[in-house]
Amino acid sequence: MSALEGAGSGTAAERVDAALDAIARLDPRVGAFTVVLADEARATARAVDRGEIAGPLAGVPVAIKDHVWMRGTPATNGSVALADFVPDVDCVCVARLRAAGAVFVGKTNNPEFCYRGITDNALFGLTRNPWALDRTPGGSSGGSAAAVAAGMVPMALGTDGGGSIRIPSSFCGIAGHKPTFGLVPKMPGFRGWPTLSVDGPMARTVGEAALMLAVMAGPSPADDLTWPVAVGDVVAAAARAAVPSGRVAVSVDVGFAPVERDVRAVFARAVDALASADWPVEEADPPGGDPTPMWNAIACAEGYASEGPLLADWEGKMTPGTAEIVRAGERVTAAEYLDLQHGRAAYTRAWAEFFGRYDLLLTPAMQMTALPVGILAPETIDGRPVDPFFDDWVTFCLPANLTGQPAASVPVGLGDDGLPVGLQIMGPRWADAAVLGAAAALEGVFPPQLPAAGATSR
Repeated sequence: MSALEGAGSGTAAERVDAALDAIARLDPRVGAFTVVLADEARATARAVDRGEIAGPLAGVPVAIKDHVWMRGTPATNGSVALADFVPDVDCVCVARLRAAGAVFVGKTNNPEFCYRGITDNALFGLTRNPWALDRTPGGSSGGSAAAVAAGMVPMALGTDGGGSIRIPSSFCGIAGHKPTFGLVPKMPGFRGWPTLSVDGPMARTVGEAALMLAVMAGPSPADDLTWPVAVGDVVAAAARAAVPSGRVAVSVDVGFAPVERDVRAVFARAVDALASADWPVEEADPPGGDPTPMWNAIACAEGYASEGPLLADWEGKMTPGTAEIVRAGERVTAAEYLDLQHGRAAYTRAWAEFFGRYDLLLTPAMQMTALPVGILAPETIDGRPVDPFFDDWVTFCLPANLTGQPAASVPVGLGDDGLPVGLQIMGPRWADAAVLGAAAALEGVFPPQLPAAGATSR
């Protein structure tokens, strides 16, 4: 499949009209979009068809997560406190998509300040999973995932500070890639989770995600946390879709985490299929133990530094539970924060040593399939209680954010409830091409599935 085969055919105007029609038909039930830019999108599409705009994404309808700055369009971060904020500048990665000819059809929903693994907020309300409207699409890039899964757009921009691309990609059965930290510029933009979060692609296919990444990647003076490191041709790697030649570690539970039995079964079948396809897989658990306490402490400290000033005027209007997360970082001292980063460095070194022995690591992307709407977390996973405070149910996602490593989620089957199960592929820092190449090879074994006909009408 070519990189843009899933983006539709015909003129740019026809593709954009099809996307806008799908949004009009489906989004009243799904709730993926916060803003629909119909007039602007049609004008851009006409310019593409006149030959005035060109590029590798010319005429492709793309959605942008609300959190990400896009000039002239609200960036509320899912918060009433920022309901009137309209940036006058593009985030660099948005500017690069624009320069590549992408047609922005709208912005997509996220939980307030991107704090949750579900998508709901007091400003725009609930986003639902196109596979089953009584389930969440995940979060925080839930609106982007839902828009792609429902067929409203072929690709969308997400962000990932604690799994926010991979959670909804797994729950919605699409391809999502969390890039190496420092590969894609995320500024100008909100300053929350500066050492954890990245911007990255979400798409119907790995090839489309790779093309989107190629357009966005590269250092920028607007973001001093980007680095001029060559990662190779990610588009060509995805197109080759070659079986990995190096050692591939496999861990169903990373040595300690609970996993629902149907997800374990889907993962085991996937690994068996890969072994039959000559993947060099071997069981091996990564180092470091449970990363959740470390991730929580760093995320809460950085979150309070970013959103704490809003509490005085807006605490009473925040989405329930949000202010408690903001306040959780209030008493972290600078010394404690530096101690956390020191421990994080040791954790990162241990993972780097692991990837000195293995080229890739395969795990489930999530420990369960999509949660019912109306809850923030499961009470248990495979019978083990879950800490309700924050995100004690996204364990497999957190290491890549703490270490800066690339990680992709690709659908590999359905759970007992008929909902998607994603497989996560991780690699060492700057190995995005290898990760996406393996993801594309995996996609060849497990072709993407669409939500059942009529799922979004129930």
